[in-house]
Amino acid sequence: MLATIRVLNRLALVAETLRAALNAVATVAPAWLQAITPLAWYERYSRRIEESRLPKATAAREAYAHTVGEDGFLLLDALETPAVPEGLRALPSLEALRRTWQRHYERTARAPASPGEPPEYEVRFKASRDLPPAAEGIESPYDVEARYRHKRDTQWTGYMVHVSETCESTAPHLLTHVHTTPATVHEAQCTEPIQQALVDKDVPPDEHLVDAAYISAELLVKSREDHGIALRGPTRPDVSWQAQVEGAYSLDQFVIDWEQQQVHCPQGKASVSWAERVGPADHPFIQGRFSPQDCGACAQRACCTHAKPPQARTLKFHPRPLYEALQGAQAWYARDEGQRQYARRAGVEGTLSQGGRAFGLRRTRYRGLPKTHLQHVAIAAAINIDRIVAWLDERPRAMTRISRFAALAPANADNPGEAAA
Repeated sequence: MLATIRVLNRLALVAETLRAALNAVATVAPAWLQAITPLAWYERYSRRIEESRLPKATAAREAYAHTVGEDGFLLLDALETPAVPEGLRALPSLEALRRTWQRHYERTARAPASPGEPPEYEVRFKASRDLPPAAEGIESPYDVEARYRHKRDTQWTGYMVHVSETCESTAPHLLTHVHTTPATVHEAQCTEPIQQALVDKDVPPDEHLVDAAYISAELLVKSREDHGIALRGPTRPDVSWQAQVEGAYSLDQFVIDWEQQQVHCPQGKASVSWAERVGPADHPFIQGRFSPQDCGACAQRACCTHAKPPQARTLKFHPRPLYEALQGAQAWYARDEGQRQYARRAGVEGTLSQGGRAFGLRRTRYRGLPKTHLQHVAIAAAINIDRIVAWLDERPRAMTRISRFAALAPANADNPGEAAA
C-alpha cells in the first residue's frame, strides 16, 4: 500500500527533514528558535526542498549534504541546552530529525585547537553502502512509519495490508480481519497476531489457508498448539543448491533416526555427530555431521557436497516436532485433496483486486499507521456490505475478467505443439 508522501532521494530527505523540524519548532517556540537561527537558514530552509535546485555535481552535492548535516547537528545540540522550552524535545518532527541524522550522518570529535576550548566535530554524510537496514530508515518526515520495500519485481514506500476472509461456498465471502504493518514487516511475523485477533473476535478458522510467506515450521506447531488451527498452504522452498540440481542429495533424501540420533545418507552411511544448536532469532536446529572418511571415499560426493576435502557433509534440520509438522504440511499440499482445498484461497486475490480497483486499497489517504489501519477497516466494512447486498440479490460472484481477444483462444492454445498436431 502506497503512502501519501513524496518519495525523496537521500539529499532531499535530510534537507526536508530539517525543514520540517524547523517548522514544527517555529510553531511551538518561535522566539527561542529565532534567537538561535543563523541567517543562512532562512535562505536554505524557508521553501520546500523539491522547489529548490539541488546541486548536480558530485562535489557540490557532498558539500551541500555536509552543510545540511552541520545545520541539523547545530539544532540538535541547541535542544540539549537548559534554555529549551518545556516539551519541545518531545515533538515528533524532532524525533524524526534525530533518527534521520543517526542513520545518514556520522559525527566524530576532534581535539580542540588549544586547551580549554570546546571540542570540534567532523561531520560525514554516510555512503549508501554504510547505511543500516532499510527497516530502520525514515522515508519522509511527514510519515515516519512508512517504509521502503522491494519484493520480487515490485518496489514501494508505505505499508502492507493483510486480509482475512471466509471462503465457504454456501455463504458470502466476508472479511473477518485486516492487519496493517509497515512495508518492511515480513509476512511470517503477521501470522500469529492475525490468528490471535481472529480468536479474540470468536471467528477462528479450523483451517487457515495462507500464502507460503506466512508459513514456517514454528508457526505450524504454534498455530495448532495455541489455537487449534491447522495452518495450510505451500511451504517455502528449499534454497540449498542440492534441491535445485537434478540428481543431487537434498535433505529429503536422508533418513533421520530420531531415537538413535543419527542421519543415514542415500549411500547408507550414518552420521557421526548429532548436536542441538540455536540459530539467529533463537531458532533451534539440529546439526548432523558425517565422517570425512566416508564422504571422502564416496563416489557420489559431487552430488552431495561442494565442501573441499577433508570436510564432510553437514546437515541442518528442525527438531522433531517442527520437522514432522513441516513434512506433514508438504504432504498435505502435494495431495490432490490438498490442492482442491487450497484452491479456495484464490478468492482472496479477487478481494485484493476489488479493494484496490473499487475501494482505494492500494493507496492510503492518511499518514501514519493508526490512520492507515482505520482506512483499511472502513474499506473492509464497505466490501462486506457490498457482498452481503450481492448475496441477498442473488448476484453470482464475478469471474476473472478475460479480454475479448483472449476469449477467442482455442482450449489447447497453451500447448502450440498440440494445436499443430
